[in-house]
Amino acid sequence: MGIKSFEDLEIWKKGMELVGVVYDLTSKGAFIKDFALKEQIRRAVISIPSNIAEGFERGSNTEFIQFLFIAKGSSGEVKTQLRIAFNRNYITKPELDSTVKLLIEISSMIKGLINYLSKTSIKGEKYRYKS
Repeated sequence: MGIKSFEDLEIWKKGMELVGVVYDLTSKGAFIKDFALKEQIRRAVISIPSNIAEGFERGSNTEFIQFLFIAKGSSGEVKTQLRIAFNRNYITKPELDSTVKLLIEISSMIKGLINYLSKTSIKGEKYRYKS
């Protein structure tokens, strides 16, 4: 069967799961009133699955890797913003811990995919029919 679209990638699915978690966290209590942090963390978390999708659609492993690095960077940004939210008492310790655990899992998956793509001889869909 294989991977036919970015929606088939487990890493993209996990990223979408994280988007839901962050949107839920930012939609309650004092967090919802901190417009700057709420909007910044939402933009950063959206960047993770979005860059995975964009990189996949580029059709070249080199470009995919570039967008995976951007997604990985966004995961660090979200992790920092979650810690800020915790320090401001917007989220609880269990909420922080479970969300950071998911972020670490996603970041590790991104790193694994970068490593795989860096070592494979397949250049990507863009080069499939070129000699």
